[in-house]
Amino acid sequence: MNKRQFLKAGLLAGVAAQLPLAGIAAEVKLPAKKKVMKNWIWINPNLKDTDLDLETNYTAYKAAGITGIFFEADSERHFRAAKAHGIEAHRWIWTFNRAELLTEHPDWYSKSRNGDSCADKPPYVTYYRWLCPSRPEVQNYLTDIVDKVLTLDYVDGIHLDYVRYCDVILPLNLWDHYKIEQTKELPEYDFCYCEVCQAKFKEQYNQDIKAIQYPEASLSWRLFRYGNIIRVVNSISEVAKKHKKAITAAVFPTPEVARRNVRQDWTNFHLDGVCPMIYHGFYKEGVRWIGDAVAEGVHFLDGKFPLYAGLYISDFKNEEEIRTGIQYALKNGAAGVSFFGHVTPGILDILKQETKV
Repeated sequence: MNKRQFLKAGLLAGVAAQLPLAGIAAEVKLPAKKKVMKNWIWINPNLKDTDLDLETNYTAYKAAGITGIFFEADSERHFRAAKAHGIEAHRWIWTFNRAELLTEHPDWYSKSRNGDSCADKPPYVTYYRWLCPSRPEVQNYLTDIVDKVLTLDYVDGIHLDYVRYCDVILPLNLWDHYKIEQTKELPEYDFCYCEVCQAKFKEQYNQDIKAIQYPEASLSWRLFRYGNIIRVVNSISEVAKKHKKAITAAVFPTPEVARRNVRQDWTNFHLDGVCPMIYHGFYKEGVRWIGDAVAEGVHFLDGKFPLYAGLYISDFKNEEEIRTGIQYALKNGAAGVSFFGHVTPGILDILKQETKV
């Protein structure tokens, strides 16, 4: 299951932003220091690519202003070819949504408020197998994976995805598909309530989650889960720092949406850059919303690290809409864009024009 399949089935519904961004978007004050423009693309390396294919593609990417590639799988030939063209080669990895431990460590998987485990009753789709971030074993497992990846000399950095809890709420247009109504947080999609999480929460907050009448409304319980993800991400960041390599992450579109819907507080991650997935079509928003989402993210990051606006190409009706989306992103503080989907020569031309490569 690759990222494209995930996006078609699993992105959550959007909610109103915390700030009245319609009026704020144009007023964001950028840091005084000069930003370094970077633009990214996701690629699942095709092992059938010839050397000529790689030469043609990477030459075109570099000329258009693509500075880095997030590779969805390992291919030394692809990584080295990108680097030879002056393009950073980063490894994209699944973080908490992983299925390879189902047999060996079923107890490592998250449990819903109903008490069901992702190991034997995954929510929404069969590949939704979420590891519990409270467990030290999970943190160690993930940091070991990243350590091995970054040991490779042809890998310039790590790009984290699925770095969150399961979606509590799905997009409205998926409700009919899954035959559910999510006008409130339903217990079967609310994670993680495993024994380890309950014990750690009680130790930290002196509260029993089972005794709380409405756990979905408990602010302490939300903070606890934000902190779980933050702790693991920042431990992975230390591994990247040890290797003197970059760490970035694909996150949900705005800080407010991320916290509310997937318990992801990405403004407190220790990263070298973040790629919010500002896929406006999944949220039934227009292209203008890209600027609003960027503005909110830049505001709350307050200069901690750069934001690269993630654009889902299939959400745009035509290439001129893509141009408009790039313009909204850059005008509102993005340090570049990151594309997901088939990037045509026309899109590359637009990127080159808008970023003045």
